[in-house]
Amino acid sequence: MLVTLLTLLLSFSGTLLGQLEDSELEDDVDLADFGLDIAPRRVPRQVKTIITKETKPHIQELSIKTTIISRYAFTAVYCSLLNRYPAASEGVFQFQIPANAYISNFTMIIGGRVYQSEVKPKEKRVKQERGKSGTKEPGDASPEPEVEVFRMAAKIPGRNRAVFLLTYEELLQRRLGRYEHVTSLRPMQLVSRLSLDVTIVDHSPITDLEVLPLRNGKSNAAANTATAPKPPNIPAKPELPITTVIKNEKNVCKITFSPNIIQQAKITTSGILGDFVIRYDVQRDMGIGDIQVLNGHFVHYFAPKDLPAVPKNVVFVIDTSASMLGTKIRQTKDALFTILRDLRPGDNFNFISFSNKIKVWQPNRLVPVTPLNIRDAKKFIYMLAPTGGTNIDGAIRTGSSLLRDYLLGPDSSPNSVSLIIFLTDGRPTVGEIQSVAILGNTRSAVQEKFCIFTIGIGNDVDYRLLERMALENCGMMRRINEEADASAMLKGFYNEIGTPLLSDIRINYTENSVQYVTQNLFTNYFNGSEIVVAGKLTNESAESLHVQVTASNNDKSIILETDVPLRNRQIDTEKHVKLATSAMATGVRALGTDATQKLGVALGSVAEDFVERVWGFLSIKEGLRSRLRSQTSKDREGHTQQATNLSMTYHFLTPLTNIAVEKPEVLTDGTMAPAPTITPGAGEATSPANDLPGDTDDREPQTPDRDLNSQALSQSNTIGKVVRRPTKKFITFSKTSADGDPHFVVEFPLSKLTVCFNINGEPGHILGLVSDHKYSGVTVNGKLIGAPAPPGSHKQQRTYFSTITIVVDKPQRAYIEVTPKKVILDGRDRIVLPCHSTVSVDCGALSVAIVGNSNVTVTVGGNISFVILLHQYKNPAPYQRDHLGFYIGNNKGLSHNCHGLLGQFLYEEVGLAELPAQGDTKPSLVLKVKNRSVPVVQKSRRIYSGTQSVDCWFARNNAAKLIDGEYKDYLMSHMFDTGDWPHGTNRV
Repeated sequence: MLVTLLTLLLSFSGTLLGQLEDSELEDDVDLADFGLDIAPRRVPRQVKTIITKETKPHIQELSIKTTIISRYAFTAVYCSLLNRYPAASEGVFQFQIPANAYISNFTMIIGGRVYQSEVKPKEKRVKQERGKSGTKEPGDASPEPEVEVFRMAAKIPGRNRAVFLLTYEELLQRRLGRYEHVTSLRPMQLVSRLSLDVTIVDHSPITDLEVLPLRNGKSNAAANTATAPKPPNIPAKPELPITTVIKNEKNVCKITFSPNIIQQAKITTSGILGDFVIRYDVQRDMGIGDIQVLNGHFVHYFAPKDLPAVPKNVVFVIDTSASMLGTKIRQTKDALFTILRDLRPGDNFNFISFSNKIKVWQPNRLVPVTPLNIRDAKKFIYMLAPTGGTNIDGAIRTGSSLLRDYLLGPDSSPNSVSLIIFLTDGRPTVGEIQSVAILGNTRSAVQEKFCIFTIGIGNDVDYRLLERMALENCGMMRRINEEADASAMLKGFYNEIGTPLLSDIRINYTENSVQYVTQNLFTNYFNGSEIVVAGKLTNESAESLHVQVTASNNDKSIILETDVPLRNRQIDTEKHVKLATSAMATGVRALGTDATQKLGVALGSVAEDFVERVWGFLSIKEGLRSRLRSQTSKDREGHTQQATNLSMTYHFLTPLTNIAVEKPEVLTDGTMAPAPTITPGAGEATSPANDLPGDTDDREPQTPDRDLNSQALSQSNTIGKVVRRPTKKFITFSKTSADGDPHFVVEFPLSKLTVCFNINGEPGHILGLVSDHKYSGVTVNGKLIGAPAPPGSHKQQRTYFSTITIVVDKPQRAYIEVTPKKVILDGRDRIVLPCHSTVSVDCGALSVAIVGNSNVTVTVGGNISFVILLHQYKNPAPYQRDHLGFYIGNNKGLSHNCHGLLGQFLYEEVGLAELPAQGDTKPSLVLKVKNRSVPVVQKSRRIYSGTQSVDCWFARNNAAKLIDGEYKDYLMSHMFDTGDWPHGTNRV
């Protein structure tokens, strides 16, 4: 996703530069300078006055594109700012993202230069010995607020534009039977071109779709209502925001919102339009749930319906300290009165209020729901009077003791669900005030017999304490900001957990068929919610995956199980993904602007990995939760490292990472400082940027997208000097390669022999091809992708290389990542290049040369080179996948200790010997490699994209005896793994 978006921005920067050259930006401008396409006479005088008197850069375009694929939302925000004055001015890009989302990319284009962000691990904090300082202790620190505001300020040169691109991802949570997607529209000024486009694609038909009126108010309050939806008491058909268009076609829904500047001004002239809220659900059947499979990963959505409610035992623990006086206690009482009406016959309940003192409404028991008990409870609530301090520890222990004793008594139902709902607006001030001690006391009191759900009101709450208290005791935490409607949010939160349907849920999958599965044990399932589990498949070629769900419902045990056909589910999910990408492309073409079309193409392309990204997203969330509830520093460090590594892998901005971006440098005269240049290669003699013959093995070369190709990388001021190669020549290099299925070929020049072998890996496996990290500092890894076998083939599936990474550690750390679509070069600067362009980039000891839609050559230090062939299909058959071929061009700089599936043979000599015939058998041939005898047969292989054939001696069975160790020894943990070969070098 990051690569695609940056590639699009690089091409789009040329358009911006052209627009600037063609326009005359004067101090006294008309409305056209702001990008307005409305006739001046139709623009109200008030709007003209507002926009022409703006002294800060004007937002010409704000385009927000979201694609939601099976409840996982990708959002790209494009913002173009115009500085129409001759002097440099500071432009501010600010955007609110949902608290549950992770930013995955931020990019700026200013003065024609691209400034790409980088996600880095946060540095460990060193405790400073200052006695009492202004910093909070880790246990007392509050987590991030419910809404996160991303803000970036940068100088924009005079009479110039700046483009900001922000992307974020989010797994929508189902609450109260609906998914809710919220987009913040708060540009803080009127926008010349404003557009919001949301495309929802789901495997199941979309139901109950509604778009709410713009939800305004203070940002935090709005964000809170977004995170905890109100009960569904809104009109059946609320009034749509002006210009909103909805197109709903069963599994695909498109919503657009594009008010012009006059329509925006009618809503508000401040630019704070509010939240654009979409709610929907999907059709679901009673059963095992919806399971989707894609590229070696799976995601399982489980949300059963039509089950009887399970009786619950609930104790409400309410803060009545002096700080609750006024609005807080009034709204809390109002919510509790409503909750009392919603308690069901069969439920048992009690109330505890706490301040300095702790008061129990019905001492030593829980009472059943009867009209008389409800009436008495209302009296107790009505008489609550705020006063005194806050004894959180005492209140929790009292409530836990009350509920625990009830569960041990004769009146308790063994299959009921028990919980404490704890509400406070402050930090502990009475009794035990240390968070660690309070948490320990809570664990001892709860004894894993029930769950605690915590609610914090206002800005003076220790939210970290409440969150840990809930996480350690199978509950959830909700935050209610000072300005929010606490009554509505309390009712909404209770509605979420007020109807338990299942308890003790366990989701199991075929043993040894899955790995790295996210949380699959759940204490409770509440009506209107959803359980989501994701994982990796260890054997994607398996025919099916057995899924079993066990749970309790009241006095019954429920067992649901089925066999999921993996191949069919993979095909279904791929169709689903194609539907999403085509729907998005259609939607943005209708909107018409260049920016929206490019964002649509970018968002459509990321869908190909959405299941894996769901797994990564959930794994990070789970790692952060585990980190928060860790009891030892060792456990905490382990969870921290795991979540940090995943955050880096998926380029997510999480609580464990920072996002860094170079700031533009503007000179005193208001112009941009000159860009650092990247010089081209030394010349044709040493530059490997020559074309290879095109693909001929039954594939048609892919035609680049016209939108992208029209602005192909040619601007020298975007990423340095980029050189085109006008002529095409053919070059010859080593046959030592891994191409096709993958088929490995090794050339032994001294022995005048060529050896070949196959590796029958699994999709998702990462193979170590060249491993010389300790010596030359070079490592090459390749990731496999699966494809069905062609009709009539004896194989069940084929595997190809989808990604090749080259990691260089000397003289400094750098890497290159190559896919059939793009190349990432991360050396002195991070550069992203599209594979359809012919370019050459040199950054010191590392250089890359791309021949459009043909090959990529990587040169390290002048004496190591690798050539990667691009195999692309314009109209692929079901069994075809875009993939890569890897060839070793020059290995002189690699050491004699080099290893890997190919690297171990670079300095070896082999011999061929004939074994005498035994009995009726014919004489057989063996290859002598490192004192090993390897049975071989003669074969012919096609290499160089099928343009040449090579005769080779073929070793069977995953190159048994030919390679050191076994095939599994060459599996790498991740694409940038530089781990050493476990058995030492390749020397005998």
